[in-house]
Order: sequence, then C-alpha cells, then structure tokens
Amino acid sequence: MALKKKPVTGMKDMLPQEMEIRDYCVGLIKETYKSFGFSSMETPCVEHIENLCSKQGGDNEKLIFKILKRGEKLKIAEAEEEKDLVDGGLRYDLTVPLSRYYANNANILPSPFKALQMGNVWRADRPQRGRFRQFMQCDIDILGEASNLAEIELILATSTLLGKLDFHNFTIRINDRRFLKAMAAYSGFAEEEYDKVFITLDKMDKIGLEGIQAELEENGYAKEAVEKYLQIFKEITNDVEGIRWCGKNLADYLPAEAAESLEAILISVEEAKEADFRICFDPTLVRGMSYYTGTIFEIGMDEFGGSVGGGGRYDEMIGKFTGQDTPAVGFSIGFERIVMLLLERGYQIPDSQDKKAYLLEKKLPGKEMLSILNAAKEERAAGRQVLVANMKKNKKFQKEQLMQQGYKEIVEVYAEKQ
Repeated sequence: MALKKKPVTGMKDMLPQEMEIRDYCVGLIKETYKSFGFSSMETPCVEHIENLCSKQGGDNEKLIFKILKRGEKLKIAEAEEEKDLVDGGLRYDLTVPLSRYYANNANILPSPFKALQMGNVWRADRPQRGRFRQFMQCDIDILGEASNLAEIELILATSTLLGKLDFHNFTIRINDRRFLKAMAAYSGFAEEEYDKVFITLDKMDKIGLEGIQAELEENGYAKEAVEKYLQIFKEITNDVEGIRWCGKNLADYLPAEAAESLEAILISVEEAKEADFRICFDPTLVRGMSYYTGTIFEIGMDEFGGSVGGGGRYDEMIGKFTGQDTPAVGFSIGFERIVMLLLERGYQIPDSQDKKAYLLEKKLPGKEMLSILNAAKEERAAGRQVLVANMKKNKKFQKEQLMQQGYKEIVEVYAEKQ
C-alpha cells in the first residue's frame, strides 16, 4: 500500500511563501514584546494529564490529544479506567503550562514576571477557515501584578504589534467577569445558574436580544428575571458611561473598584495607544475559559469576521499548583489567523532583505564556479541573501519562480568562451 502524501486531517504543510511571512511575524512579535519588557520562555508540548484535565480549560478539555503510558507502565489488559492507560497529553493552550512553570520556578523569576511564550498547541477540533488541530499560539502574560497596570500594558503591547503588521480599525472589546456576575445577580438569577446564563449571553452577536430572551425562557428561567436582565443591555452604552452606569446601578452586587479599574483601563489605553484601533466596553463579552476571574478582552477584525485574539485575568489558577493565589493576566493573539489574513491580502514584508540569485550553466568549469561561490560569500557577509543554483532547461519559468520568491536580481552565469 502506498504511503499517504497528504498531512493528517487538521494539520497542514507550510510552503516557503507562508514560512517567510511566519518567520517575519515571529521576529516582529519578539522584538515588539521585548520592547515592552517581556522575556521569552518555553514549556514542553507534553503536559501532565492531571493538569490538562483540571477543569480550567473549559470545552478545550474535551479536545485533548492524550498520550498512552509507555513500556512496562502500559498494561492494557489490566486497565479499568482511562487513567490506567494515559498519563500525559499535548497541551491545548499555553496558559495552563505557564501556570505550572511559574509555580515551579517562582523563587528564581522576577516579580512581576512578564512572560512571552510562543509555541504549537493541539486540539482535536473540527478544522475550518483559520482553525487547525495543530496551531501556533503567541501569549504574553504578567504574573504577580494585581493592579490594572498589567491589563493596560498587555493591551498596549498587543495593539502596537498589530499596528506594525499594518492592521487598522480593529476593535478591542473589554469586560469583567465580576460585571457579568453582578448583572446576573441584579436580575435575580441563582448563582449556580450563572455559567449557563453566560453561555446563552455569549450568543448575542449571532441571535440578538430576541434570541437571547427566547433561549433563556426555553431554559426555564423566570420571565421577570429574563426581562430585567435584557433591559440592562438596552440601557448600557459601549463606553465609559456604560461602565459608570454599571457602577451606579449594580452597586449592591459589583465591587466599587471593579468599575473604577475598568474605566481607568479604557481611558489609559485610549490616551497612550500607538496603533489605529477602537477600544470599547462590551457587557456581553463572556469568553469561554472558566479560569478567568476579572477583566477579559477580545480583538475583533471586520475582515476576518471574528476574534483574532483575546485574554483576561486568571488570579486563581497558579494557586491550584501552590495553594496560594497569584495575580495573573494574559493576552493571546491568533497567530494562525493573523498570518492567514496577511497572506490573503498579499502582504509584502517591509524593507525585506535584498535577495540575489546566480543561475549557473551546468557545464561551468570549477574555477569559474568557485569565483561565483566566493562572490556569494562576500555578499552574504554584507547581509544580502544569495542563492546559487544550476540553470534549468525552462529558464524563463525558473526565473519567474525566483521573482515570486522575492529575488530582485537574477544573474545568469555562462562558461567563458575559449
């Protein structure tokens, strides 16, 4: 039987054109985030199965690629439960591994710790546009900083990066999990029902207020509670005034510092931003990860029609490893979606390295070939990208391919006539 040449479903091969964009983005990401004081770090792609299944990853825990025990530890015949067979899994995000990493190394890390982590993650998800089963994630996190300076820095760093990649007029929506709980309590929902109510609220952009009302009533919630809940979203505006409305009207359920903090984030980012984007308060923003405890945010782009990044505060996750809660907040950009959008718009890397190609006649004498190799060596030492290759029979097509790869100068080299 012939071997399969296509990649596994949900995975993809990276062609040179895409890799050039990806490499450029990785370099720009690291350069930009490091300018904001973030330090590169890395965690293994394989994580303890107990950590991955700790009920912190929401629906992602249903999508784990699990790894069987190896050697003598794997006793299939004696296995009664999955835990008898599995002891590890491929990470589905970078936040859970980062929390373990910090818990293990906190005594030798700076405080606060500003972490930059890039790496592949895996989810057994249904592949679709901009979504694969293996994909690169790019996270920045600030651990050990309880104030909203952490959120402000994360939003400014991420938006600055997107501006450098020539993205404009994108929107960063921001909310706070404490606002979501306060609105639900104010409306009369029982605390144990909050998460189910939020799942419905998260569909606002798809089914609208009427759809939310219908679904909540179908789920058996009192009509009075549903109507009071939806009235909030009719009155709240998507700006600082909306936050102040919540601070005033939800005062019995919302900590005063929550409204003050969120307002300060909006004002500070608006004043200090470098890129061209809009930041707004969105009381319907939920985000699915159950580990969020406070501020949450998400990046939307009209040209994609969905989210291309998001994050939030998760002050209780590290405590699950250490027994002591640590302030933590992170922001992740959708690296794969960003690259996809750049490729679709025909993005050209600015000030790209000057590229030159030498095409050699196949029967070129050794002395003349050596001369070209030495010339190429000198040009590379000067910072130029130089390709040396034999000339093909279809020279025209070969040159067209090289030009598509960005080679601006192509030199044909023939043997000197005797």
